[in-house]
Formats: sequence, C-alpha cells, structure tokens
Amino acid sequence: MNRVAQPPLSPELLSRTVDWAITTRRSMRAYLPTPVPHEEVEAILDIARFCATGVNMQPWRVHVVTGEVKDRLSRAITQLDDDPALSLRLEDAYEYYPRQWVTPYIDRRRQVGWELYGLLGIEKGDKQRMHQQHGRNYRFFDAPVGLLFTIDRVLQKGSLLDYGMFLQSVMIAARGRGLHTCPQAAFLKYHQVIAELLAIPSDQMLVCGMSLGYADEASIENSLVTGREPVSSFATFHHRLA
Repeated sequence: MNRVAQPPLSPELLSRTVDWAITTRRSMRAYLPTPVPHEEVEAILDIARFCATGVNMQPWRVHVVTGEVKDRLSRAITQLDDDPALSLRLEDAYEYYPRQWVTPYIDRRRQVGWELYGLLGIEKGDKQRMHQQHGRNYRFFDAPVGLLFTIDRVLQKGSLLDYGMFLQSVMIAARGRGLHTCPQAAFLKYHQVIAELLAIPSDQMLVCGMSLGYADEASIENSLVTGREPVSSFATFHHRLA
C-alpha cells in the first residue's frame, strides 16, 4: 500500500465517495448467508491499520471468527444469556455506558430502542421478545463473519481513542466493498467465555465485537436509520478573542 499515492479519482468524485462510505455506515442487524472471502476480511483490516494512532502504538488486536468457531462461541454465550441465574452474576469487561444516564443521552438511547422495537412489533414490556432480539447479538445477527477486538490491559484511555479510529476505519473500509457492519458492546458481559474459547491471554481486555457481512436489505430492522444532531448543536466556531 502506497501511503503517498495520488488519489485514484477526481477531487469531486473522491469527496463524494468518502462521504458516501461514512454516511451510509449503519448498524445492520440482519445479514445474508453470503460468505465473505478470507481475503476480503484481511484486505479490510489491512486498510484499517493505517488509521491515526498516538506515537504509532497500534493498540488493536483482532480475532476473526467464522464457521464452526463462530457457531460454537454463539452457542456458549447464548446458553449463559438464557440463564438469568448465571448471566446476572457476570460483569462487563469495562464500563462502556455511563453509570447515571442524563439528558440528552438517555433520550437518544430510548429513541433508538423505541424505533427498533416498533419496527419489529415488540411492545413495551414484552421482555421475552426483547430478550430474544437482544440475544441475536450473540449470533452476530447471522453475519458470516464475527470480529472481536481486544487491547492490552496496560494501555490507557488514549489508546481507546486510537481504537475508536481503528474501528471506524474497519467499518468504512467494509462499506467501500459493499459490506455492512454492526459494532457490538453486548459482548462485553461475556468476555470471560470469549477469552476461554479463543485462547485470549489474560493481559488482553475485550473492547467490543462486530458483525461483518452483506446486509439483508429486506429485513425490516435494517430499515432503521438513526438521526444525527446538526453541526450547529455541537460545534462552536471561535473567530476572534473576546
């Protein structure tokens, strides 16, 4: 990969293509059984490794699961998830979400839940169907490829910032190849069984999982398009000193 190569498209087409890849990245929750070749997955990771990283630390580690290994992992997690006596005793690998939800974050979270469950016809209080839908995370939403990301425990918050840029690069590289993804914090609760089955050493911490494949565009849940706040709501432009 030539990191100083000239762009392959005109400036206008290049801008539109990059913008398309970013804006069409959505969390897809249903996938076709169409296989994703090993070479394609490796190519995506090969591109993502060029993301920004402080002092070139490159803190990411990726475990790619397919076929029998993915199925075995899904069965093991589902068995725990379906047993409240076991799953309630488990703790996430780290605190991804805030301990206390406040506005506007709690409002956005609820909105996504209402919209998704509304599309699926899951009524408020239907805990069984909610559990079943949430449990689809552990089958990687039937995607043919599952990705599990880990980081060395000695690293600090700055490396997690680097990791976010790596994850985004994976997802954008996938879009450039006509693939979709779904990053998943749901796996954090089952980091111990994941580490055991994949022989992940104890000095590595699970960051998240991710589904990768060709989205089933006919599935109703994939019609969900979450909103984003306008630039004016989060950006302040400073033109002159007070």
